[in-house]
Amino acid sequence: MLVTTREQQMNKKMQNHKRYAAIVIGLACAAWGGQAMAATPEAKAAYKAANEQAALNYKQAHAECDKITGNPKDVCIAEAKAVRAYDEAVAQAQYTNTLRAYTKARIKIADANYDVDLARCNALTGNDKDVCVKLAKSTKVAALADAKADKKVIEARSDAREAKRKAEYKVAAEKCDALAGAAKDDCVKAAKTQFGY
Repeated sequence: MLVTTREQQMNKKMQNHKRYAAIVIGLACAAWGGQAMAATPEAKAAYKAANEQAALNYKQAHAECDKITGNPKDVCIAEAKAVRAYDEAVAQAQYTNTLRAYTKARIKIADANYDVDLARCNALTGNDKDVCVKLAKSTKVAALADAKADKKVIEARSDAREAKRKAEYKVAAEKCDALAGAAKDDCVKAAKTQFGY
């Protein structure tokens, strides 16, 4: 019964990680403004603490896995590694705060989830195992495709925002050309401030 409870807890935890991985990383990507921010001492401390906590959680989970044997142990270890990969990937992405980092985190999470799925498939035989492996690969391919597509969408939106900002600045600057002297200088200065030039 202990094994079943442990497996149920890990399965629930992994399902939550899978579900929330796309949400958390997706929201972070959507909020990404296109520029990396310098890491503050607080951000560095939070990143270090998150990695230390991930390592500690992994060590504890692995110790629990050592209490079981066979394929359930392999699945348990894979799940513990996946949880650690998730925690570390999210911490790295939040610390780095770049679109590339968020995309890499999603790829790392997809790889870890794939390893868990393969460990589960190893308990099966014959066609059931073949179907399980194909489904695991399909899930991974879909997750990777989503990560890459989301990256392209975010880049395109960022490029569009920049092009729109430049065009709006040109309009504002053109309006300033109708003025002269100090009024023109003030108008140009205001336009530059408004559009970040």
